[in-house]
Amino acid sequence: MPAIRLLSPRLANQIAAGEVVERPASVVKELVENALDAGASRVDIDIEQGGVKLIRVRDDGFGIGEADLPLALSRHATSKIESLDDLEAVASLGFRGEALASISSVSRLALTSRTEEQEAASRVEVEGRDMDARISPAAHPVGTTVEVRDLFFNTPARRKFLRTEKTEFNHVDECVRRQALSRFDAGFTLRHNQRVIQSLRPAVNALDRERRIGALCGQQFIDNAVVIDAEATGLRLWGWVALPTFSRSQADLQYFFVNGRVIRDRLVAHAVRQAYRDVLYNNRHPAFVLYLEVDPATVDVNVHPTKHEVRFRDGRLVHDFIFRTLHKALADVRPDDHLRGAVAQSAVREGSEVAVVAGSQSAYPDVASQAEQPASRSWGETASVFDSRAGSAQPQPPQHQWQARDQMGFYQSLNQGGGLATAQQDAPARDFAAGQPTPPVDSEAEPPLGYAIAQLHGIYILAQSRQGMIVVDMHAAHERITYERMKRALEAQDLKSQPLLVPVSLAVSQKEAALAETHAGELQQLGLQVERIGPETLAIRQVPALLRGADTEQLVRDVLADLIENGQSDRVEAVTHELLGTMACHGSVRANRQLTIPEMNTLLRDMEATERSGQCNHGRPTWTVVTLSELDKLFLRGR
Repeated sequence: MPAIRLLSPRLANQIAAGEVVERPASVVKELVENALDAGASRVDIDIEQGGVKLIRVRDDGFGIGEADLPLALSRHATSKIESLDDLEAVASLGFRGEALASISSVSRLALTSRTEEQEAASRVEVEGRDMDARISPAAHPVGTTVEVRDLFFNTPARRKFLRTEKTEFNHVDECVRRQALSRFDAGFTLRHNQRVIQSLRPAVNALDRERRIGALCGQQFIDNAVVIDAEATGLRLWGWVALPTFSRSQADLQYFFVNGRVIRDRLVAHAVRQAYRDVLYNNRHPAFVLYLEVDPATVDVNVHPTKHEVRFRDGRLVHDFIFRTLHKALADVRPDDHLRGAVAQSAVREGSEVAVVAGSQSAYPDVASQAEQPASRSWGETASVFDSRAGSAQPQPPQHQWQARDQMGFYQSLNQGGGLATAQQDAPARDFAAGQPTPPVDSEAEPPLGYAIAQLHGIYILAQSRQGMIVVDMHAAHERITYERMKRALEAQDLKSQPLLVPVSLAVSQKEAALAETHAGELQQLGLQVERIGPETLAIRQVPALLRGADTEQLVRDVLADLIENGQSDRVEAVTHELLGTMACHGSVRANRQLTIPEMNTLLRDMEATERSGQCNHGRPTWTVVTLSELDKLFLRGR
């Protein structure tokens, strides 16, 4: 065996560089974080050849004194922590004291800086070859400039793993975008090969922040985003989450910051995914820019060399807070929120204000006395007859009894709140074919989805509003309404368990068996009674009554996998909601059902009052709007 010996400083730094400096974007990240920690209000980044030839980061921060310049390039040298107490409550972005030393070991680095107390600036240069720092006087305003040239010039094995110039710059651009999203109080300029790519002024107010979000994430995102701002138990979550209709094919528009630090965390991803669970279409991803503020002492940022991951002291508390906040925000979205986004997008496309027609006559029915109309009742109370064959259906008293032996019977019990009578049966209904006068379009009185005027191909409802024409998929809309009503009824009745006639034996690992034994109480709350009867054997004795026909073994395995991965499981709730969604789908109005005008208006009003009514249970949109400006454009009006 070779003798044990200390590594040379150069080799030690190059090994550390393998953790810190993966590509040019890694260098930009470390240097920009240092600039922000130095109190910079302006950061300029110049890139040449994707960052391989040159990376220059200039800031107007506090600067570094001449005596500290050589020390700044040493390993384990930093001004951001001094004791263990500082490390346990890190409030800065970069604190390891390795970045500059690692970067200088694989490049030609020059650092020029000046503090406010100094009359002249100083410059220190170092190359990866000998690591000797050379100090000389220089001209520079208060602040710091770091130049990194010829990255990986002395480690060709690392350099050959770099991608094309375009790819490497795209990574740099994304890095700068994240930093600009994390600090609204600082301005950023990014140039590539002498060409300005980003130029962002400091965002001092809410409007400026939204403009920066629009510039970095796209104006469509900000037009389709819901503003979040919630506080609880020492936590604050604020930012923007996109409506489910603005979903992405990739998770490329997801930014989450903890105390100003951009992170990628499985716990956070799970909470967000759970909040969007039944409103996203298959394999689509939500878009969000969120900021979590916590006590620095309750989060450990020193768990990964690149500081992309964190560990929360109370992960369950953080997870539940994020989930509840987003879940409530998405549930509170109503059609008028979607309409504002649609109108804003139309205005952007047209480059002018959207025309608003006030006081116009329209073809929708007389709704002056809505209190007398069937539309004044809820859709569930007026929605059992959808075609002429069901004309004899009579209202039934509501029932709220759990019928575990018949799942569809349970569904029927939730929907037996009344029947929607036809126009001939409903006494208050008016003769809408009689050509009665229509009320003017009033900005205060008109509902967001307007009023129904016709049915198209037995599938879509056409409605008219101030914004233009609204098209509703009546099956998808009724499916969401029924589904939400069933969920509320299920929550009110609590989740019932059903004993199995013959317990199911399940072979698991010792870790899973111990986990099931430890979390027996939590499993019981989910409707599952699981006992450990051997070192690697479980017995399933009770399951949720609604899921008695499900694959019990796979359900328990999935729950245990969630407990191992996330410390909690919503698998039973997810499967239950999936079943309720299927039942709601089968029980909703089908295509080619002819609806009367009162029935259509009733559906529109219930959509406006139902949570998540913009999507059906499968994530498909339930309605869309064609604005007046878009219609004018189709027919070349105003040209």
